[in-house]
Amino acid sequence: MYSFDFTTALDMRDAIAKKRISPVELLKDVYERIDALEPRLNCFTTFTPELAFESARRAEQAVMRGESLRPLHGLPVSVKDLIAVGEVCQTFGSRVMAENVAGDDAPSVERMKAAGACIVGKTTTSEFGCKAVGDSPLTGITRNPWDLTRTPGGSSCGAASSVAAGITPFALGTDGGGSIRTPASFCGVFGIKPQFARVPVFPVSATPTLGHVGPLARTVRDAALLLSVIAGGDRRDPFSQQGAVPDFLGACQQPVEGMRIAWSPTLGYARADAEVEKIAETAVRTFEDMGCEVVLLETGIGEDPADIWTAEFYAGVGTRLHGTLLESRELLDKAVAGMLDNALEQSLLQYYGRVFERYEFRERVRTVFEPFDLLLSPTVPTPACDIGIDVPGQSQGRNLCTWQYYTYPFNLTGQPAASIPVGFTASGLPVGLQMVAKTGCETEIFRAAAAFESARPWLHKTPPITGGTDREYTRTGSCQRL
Repeated sequence: MYSFDFTTALDMRDAIAKKRISPVELLKDVYERIDALEPRLNCFTTFTPELAFESARRAEQAVMRGESLRPLHGLPVSVKDLIAVGEVCQTFGSRVMAENVAGDDAPSVERMKAAGACIVGKTTTSEFGCKAVGDSPLTGITRNPWDLTRTPGGSSCGAASSVAAGITPFALGTDGGGSIRTPASFCGVFGIKPQFARVPVFPVSATPTLGHVGPLARTVRDAALLLSVIAGGDRRDPFSQQGAVPDFLGACQQPVEGMRIAWSPTLGYARADAEVEKIAETAVRTFEDMGCEVVLLETGIGEDPADIWTAEFYAGVGTRLHGTLLESRELLDKAVAGMLDNALEQSLLQYYGRVFERYEFRERVRTVFEPFDLLLSPTVPTPACDIGIDVPGQSQGRNLCTWQYYTYPFNLTGQPAASIPVGFTASGLPVGLQMVAKTGCETEIFRAAAAFESARPWLHKTPPITGGTDREYTRTGSCQRL
């Protein structure tokens, strides 16, 4: 019998095309794995089997009729619950939105459906994406498959945990300050925040100039495949990148010899755990072995832009939730409500002062990048922390997201940035290396990441969590959970 667990999306697609596997049987296998793992991981907030099996049946019929297959033909995928799937519950991880149903598909979801994907469900998120760990008042704690006592990170917690556990080969997440990259690092998968507005966002996000939609995947090429489908302009998002979509899969074939790479263990202000920094630095040496020039960037990117990012991000969410803060704040995560209160205390003068500081920061970072193809750093300063805490102990004094240190600067600049798995701590927890490219140059990330993956493959490394439960799966497309 063909084993589907931990099979790449590209291999699944090839097997479907060759009639080695049926999209319907593949989907059944996915839901069986959900049955086994969901009670322990808690990755999903809503399941959509009717939608998924309808797509799978269409995909199977097309194969049997000998029709041309679409890019994601019959492939299972999940969608983070900050992204709209039409006529499916969209809770934002909040009790405030527990009964909310999305009217229409987001552009990224619309494109995945058109490309033949089978959407198995909506994955968990911290409340409104406001924390970098994986819990919310509505869905409780999502756990890391490498260690169930640890968080998978946030806010794309369910997406990263489910992909790492082998439920689907890839997932759709969002990143407003590190919400794809931190969970990718904590869970040992590849995740990329593409260039700002490479993937259109609609309905409008609460953080419209910071939010990005992108893939998390077990392999670099699977992420390239998904991004190639969801990228491209859309009139509903006037920021969205127009013109031809770059050849992300093709970039994975390009040699890296001669690339000029900056390595910054601190970005000029950050503090990383010694073990994390050592693992990341060892990975950087691999690029030297592949013929890249690596330069230590001692000054990093300048001063910490944490206050600039905090003012923008939490003011946006706070404005959206102002009525809730006044009338039913008891429904919100207390830590999140406190951050929103602080952001809304800014005067207009203070807020716009930060806006102009952001533009100055963006220009400063642009000049730093001029001599280089990529900037490398640790993705986050620590391996996955314990569940039930908002800020790791070594980062006390930072807020719910800025303890990440390395990720949020590149939401302010809009540059493409990814996290790639590069090793494990002595206790067996994954560590990620952040790759940041110049504006609009995701292809440089895919070029380098694919070469690294070939040199130091990680797909054979799987979490210790195993299946086994007598709990029956409830097939529902409503807001009810398993």
